[in-house]
Amino acid sequence: MTTQAPCPTPSHPREPAQAVGIVIIGDEILSGKRADKHLSKCIELLGQRGLSLAYADYVGDAPERITSTLTRALRSGDLVFSCGGIGATPDDHTRQCAARAAGVPLVLHPEAKALIQERIRDTALEQGVAYEPDRPDNLHRLNMGMFPEGAAIVPNPYNKIPGFSLGHVHFLPGFPVMAWPMMAWVLDTHYRHLFRHEAPLEKSVIVMGAMEAALTPLMEDIEARFPGVRVFSLPSVDHPHYGRHIELGVKGARAEVESAYGALRAGLAGHSVSLGPELVR
Repeated sequence: MTTQAPCPTPSHPREPAQAVGIVIIGDEILSGKRADKHLSKCIELLGQRGLSLAYADYVGDAPERITSTLTRALRSGDLVFSCGGIGATPDDHTRQCAARAAGVPLVLHPEAKALIQERIRDTALEQGVAYEPDRPDNLHRLNMGMFPEGAAIVPNPYNKIPGFSLGHVHFLPGFPVMAWPMMAWVLDTHYRHLFRHEAPLEKSVIVMGAMEAALTPLMEDIEARFPGVRVFSLPSVDHPHYGRHIELGVKGARAEVESAYGALRAGLAGHSVSLGPELVR
């Protein structure tokens, strides 16, 4: 089986992805009937490749909101994964919304059709029944291959029913057993040039006896002096060991983080604070 590289739509030309995002679709997530597992797995898969997630959007099964979210994703030039809603039941709207967002019609993708029919044939063989591709329920299954015009296939190793790509936005099923290997395939097939051999470094220290407002000038100074790093502050009010405290640190490329963290620790010497353990991630 051959697959083609993601094809950008005419209105959204190919450009380097600037960030990585994820869109998670489904009323069952927002209602609490099911717990989302895609976010943490996406972070894990990216981290294994030296990448990080920039943002996440959760959207219910409302077509207008899905279309708006996907329009923003397609226009961003970011690498975006969309999980859920690509089936063929009445509550699945993602394929239609993606086409609307891209301004193209839905068409039956020939490779998707062949893969779906292959899956139907396999299932018939497993069940010991005749393969009937023209049976009404089997014809309905072909709707899962109705993708926005110009879309490319994302292969599904679990049951062969594919997802699809529009430019840098990749549409995957909601089932983790399918979505996660498909997500890994997209990264390894199309985005190796983004992988970082040296994972980002994060260094922080527990600071007790200070308020964030008093430390803000120091944080701003560090970011101004070291533009390649990001300073973060995570306050806590009820930690069982440290009580009220702030985890203050920097993250980014290893060489820059080491220098910025040294400057941060030096800057803390000018404040009346107590320092706890250092944390490295």
